[in-house]
Amino acid sequence: MVAISVENLGKAYKQYNSHWQRLAEWFLPSKKIRHELKWVLEDINFTVQQGESVGIIGMNGAGKSTLLKIIVGTIKPTNGHVNINGKVTALLELGMGFHPDFTGRQNVIMSGLLLGITEKELISLMPSIEEFAEIGDYIDQPVRVYSSGMQMRLAFSVATIKRPDILIVDEAMSVGDTYFQHKSFERIKQFRKEGTALLLVSHDKAAIQAICDRAILLESGRVIMQGSPEQVMDFYNAKIAEREDDNVLLKVATDGRQQTISGSGEATIEKVSLLNQQLEKIELIEVGQAVILSIDVNINDDIDDLVLGYLIKDRLGQSVFGTNTYRLKQGLNNLHKNEIINYQFDFNLDLGEGSYSIAVALHTADTHLSKNYHWCDLSLVFKMINTNKQDFIGVAWLPPKLRCTRNG
Repeated sequence: MVAISVENLGKAYKQYNSHWQRLAEWFLPSKKIRHELKWVLEDINFTVQQGESVGIIGMNGAGKSTLLKIIVGTIKPTNGHVNINGKVTALLELGMGFHPDFTGRQNVIMSGLLLGITEKELISLMPSIEEFAEIGDYIDQPVRVYSSGMQMRLAFSVATIKRPDILIVDEAMSVGDTYFQHKSFERIKQFRKEGTALLLVSHDKAAIQAICDRAILLESGRVIMQGSPEQVMDFYNAKIAEREDDNVLLKVATDGRQQTISGSGEATIEKVSLLNQQLEKIELIEVGQAVILSIDVNINDDIDDLVLGYLIKDRLGQSVFGTNTYRLKQGLNNLHKNEIINYQFDFNLDLGEGSYSIAVALHTADTHLSKNYHWCDLSLVFKMINTNKQDFIGVAWLPPKLRCTRNG
């Protein structure tokens, strides 16, 4: 069942050269158009199924918040339409309109009534709201003395005290502390299991990849990409690093997944291999096996400095481990055209069973955002198997030494 359907959606605002032009259009009998339209959203189309989680990402000004406000109904579209099937709860702005002079408890009642919860229900649910928010005696203090994190805790608690059919969350959740973010995401995950559709706007790559089934990338008010969270986030990061002489390319990797490649090209990654201790190429790796990550790099132009980094990701695209030669204090300087460099990283792959990938990047300083020479996602894919270790759960092999003492 479709929970949200967005069809041919567009939003434009009128722009006038002066206040006089605005007044003339309003009051003069002439039908002359004295404004220009500034489109902030154009031709937006997507659906969200019941129980599906969709992330919306994009740079500031891409139109994300405007899109959510249209879906919620706080502003009207210029063209197109939105169909909603079910009850919607939205966290678009911090505090959900809390009145600063009223106590947290009073604001909970007012906000709950706006959400369609009866006063009797709110009174019975108040202990649960207080328990989840964990703001203690501040519940009976004016909201003006709250920190932004405390407001977020209370706002989220009242908004999600009853499971909605559709939950829409803007960047507001990023204000909370790490502990409460984990707690909130656990509640969202539980809602998803029970059939809630989720629309989430966030710049948090881990959150998008951990919670969402699909991601939508907005740029200048248009949808430029839809796909798996890993693919869309990798492409988004490449767009952030893009410069005038950079290229961002998408191609299908050998395992069928979409690969993002970008960079200005002064240095390029030519070959990436995982080797065993006998320097043989391997793709199936035992848990805990010692391996060598070998990377060949070509220098295509003279460059002042070069940093090589790699990032191991799990099958969902979430980061497992990453480092680079800058952090290892082994960056290279004064490189010349036509040089060939081989890097070899030795380590044990203490990972759990499953499929993993490695992204490799050439850049300056600590990240590819400084100067991106070449960034290649899904440079290689490998699989971890376990035939000689005790069974365990998770992505990391962390064998403990157990001591157990019984008294009496």
